[in-house]
Amino acid sequence: MGKGVAITGMGIISSIGNTVEENYQSLLQKTPGISKIEGISTIHKDHIKVGEIKISNEDLSDLLNLPSSNNYSRTALLAEIAAKEALKSAGITDVNSCNTGLISATSVGGMDLTEKYFYSLFEEEKNRKYIESHSAGNSSTKIANSLGITGFVSTISTACSSAANSIMLGARMIKAGKLDRVIVGGADCLSKFTINGFKTLMILSETNCKPFDANRTGLNLGEAAAFLVLESDACVKADNKKVLGYVSGYANANDAFHQTASSVDGEGATLAMKKALKVAGLCSGDIDYINAHGTATENNDASESQAIRRVFGDNLPKVSSTKAYTGHTLAAAAAIEAVYSVMALQNNLVFPNLNFETPIKETNIIPETELLQKDLHHVLSNSFGFGGNCSTLIFSKE
Repeated sequence: MGKGVAITGMGIISSIGNTVEENYQSLLQKTPGISKIEGISTIHKDHIKVGEIKISNEDLSDLLNLPSSNNYSRTALLAEIAAKEALKSAGITDVNSCNTGLISATSVGGMDLTEKYFYSLFEEEKNRKYIESHSAGNSSTKIANSLGITGFVSTISTACSSAANSIMLGARMIKAGKLDRVIVGGADCLSKFTINGFKTLMILSETNCKPFDANRTGLNLGEAAAFLVLESDACVKADNKKVLGYVSGYANANDAFHQTASSVDGEGATLAMKKALKVAGLCSGDIDYINAHGTATENNDASESQAIRRVFGDNLPKVSSTKAYTGHTLAAAAAIEAVYSVMALQNNLVFPNLNFETPIKETNIIPETELLQKDLHHVLSNSFGFGGNCSTLIFSKE
């Protein structure tokens, strides 16, 4: 088995912390970031709970030293903060010292500005600049310009597996010699659009979500951004870089079952996990920990549980979902969970699955509910999205 593609830097902002270290401490202390909505005026604010970052757009702009006239969406603000931390973490001062790209993921894009300013678009010309931030690629362009990236820049939007596919594409481009370094990840903010949409699907919880619990009542939406710096072996060697871990396996598959639901038998998830293991040159018994998609919806947890049983049988690795900490952050989910997977590897820890009490009868998967010290070599992370988009990443220590 090859080492895979090196991870040399990470950055994150979520409801449980504004940096990698703050997120790590919250995971250690079992401190969730789930609360009532404060930053959005919505009729649902007293009826659902979310993973909200308690920093205003104005304060985020100040952190980035942006002019007050900027047209950054909240997604772009969060993304740039996380990307800059990742670059700093990797010790990169000249981003174009080698062939560098950016692959960013989002599903919400600039929707928070669109829904605020759309109805005044034709009456107030000054507000048109905010509508220009609507497209998914706008935040990618802003990050690239801010970081000074002059090479390949792309955006991926495959629902809740978006950031996983961003990481996968980045790793593949490095392996193919198309890039030497690539900043990969994703960001999404909370918006009325997503709150209303998920409310219509009747899958939002009014309480803290309970991944893999038989009595789960739905997900908590969240907002976050996270980015990783991937580098080729040549880059790592030339700069004598510290390697945090490796992207050793990756795959995507399509469930081809329903627009918003996963199949009962978890076919897409099963294929994604099996393919990722093959890419990594591993067998199922080599996986020490699964950071599950685990959204706490009736459909997802049942389907993912079936897929995990199909791949691992009775020899289950340790399993937990970290979404009870952050909420489901949509396109950012795979990126923040990639950071958590690497932190798990670095510290030989399995993070707790909060709020779990009763296993799902059909699969009897019992996630870890307390912080567990365990020697870890390979962590598998699942991310499954609407439209049947199923993606799996494997992170390895060496």
